Amino acid sequence: MGNAALLALHADSELALGDGNTNAAAEMVEASHDVTKLRRALFAGGVGQAAAALYLALFRPPAGLFLRNNLLFYSYYVVLVVIVLFGVAEAWVGIWVSHQPRCRQAAGMTVLCLSVLPMLFLVGIGGSAILK
Repeated sequence: MGNAALLALHADSELALGDGNTNAAAEMVEASHDVTKLRRALFAGGVGQAAAALYLALFRPPAGLFLRNNLLFYSYYVVLVVIVLFGVAEAWVGIWVSHQPRCRQAAGMTVLCLSVLPMLFLVGIGGSAILK
């Protein structure tokens, strides 16, 4: 196994991605008390949101309400691009918080709480694609 693969495995276990713990609400509550979990939640959540929005924009065409008129059709892609940018910004905030954790914890928690809104949109769009 190469060095890159070992680093990826280590990063997955460090981010708690491989232990089967999928309770995101509990992770957010724990992140509010522990600065190391906050930066991990911010970085993993940002990368996950950006990846999910990119996947939906590139491989899932809009369906349902978004096909009613051109404005809704284009707003689907605009919102997904905004979510990609927010996900990248959220991951950047996770890195930024890690440099001075105690001073920047409030800003990190604010971004983490705001990240619920784009996640709800992604879950709604992804869920409708699964139910088709």
